[in-house]
This record gives sequence, structure tokens and C-alpha cells, in this order.
Amino acid sequence: MPDENPIAALVTAAEAVRQQLQVNTYDAAAVQRLAEFIEAQRPSIKETERAGVITALGCFLGQCLINTYQGEWAKGRDGSTGVGINHVNFFNPFYRVSEQLTKGLSQSVATFFADVPQRLAAKPGRKTWI
Repeated sequence: MPDENPIAALVTAAEAVRQQLQVNTYDAAAVQRLAEFIEAQRPSIKETERAGVITALGCFLGQCLINTYQGEWAKGRDGSTGVGINHVNFFNPFYRVSEQLTKGLSQSVATFFADVPQRLAAKPGRKTWI
């Protein structure tokens, strides 16, 4: 299926995780469940499984961002896949999942998710130098 829509693949992966986590919607409560799931699974995820786990769970986190904050799947300036919100903000859910997998609850996806409104409200910094 080389012509498969890449966004459809992201949504399909997110839906598989939603079912696995047994949550009904892509919302803050679902992200909290995701954070708990990552913590429970962290010790047992093998290095060979890590990339696949990050991809699947990142798709789910991305879909939660999209549904909660009216975002859309987008490409970042660096070519990475993530979620764009308001054509100004770009979030990489795969990076966020990877960070919690690596560092634990200090980098919780739930804490990140709860901080999104504050990030959206912040005005982008303006350079005052040339």
C-alpha cells in the first residue's frame, strides 16, 4: 500500500492505542491514562521495541492534541511529523513520549498536555536585535 494516506496511518495507529488503553475519547483523561501506561511499561520495553512503541503512543498523543486543541497533523520545519495548532505552534508528540520513556514522570506526557493552553497563550518571542 505505498499510496496509503500518511495521516490515515497515523489515525489508525492512534485508534489501536485508544482501544488498547480502553479509553473512549482523545482527551486529557486519555493522556493521563497514557502517562500511567508509559510508566507501567517503561521497565519492560526492550530497545528493539522502543521505536515502534514511541510511534504508536506518539500517534495517540498527537490525536489527543488534535481533538482537544483543534490541531492537525503537520510537518515541522525540520521535516518531523507532529501536530500544528493555529498555524503557529508545532508539537512533536513522538518526542514527548520518548522523553517520558527515557526520563520518567518528570517528563510526563500528561504534564506536557496540561501545559499546552499556556503554551498556546504565550506570544512568540520577537527578536529585538538585527
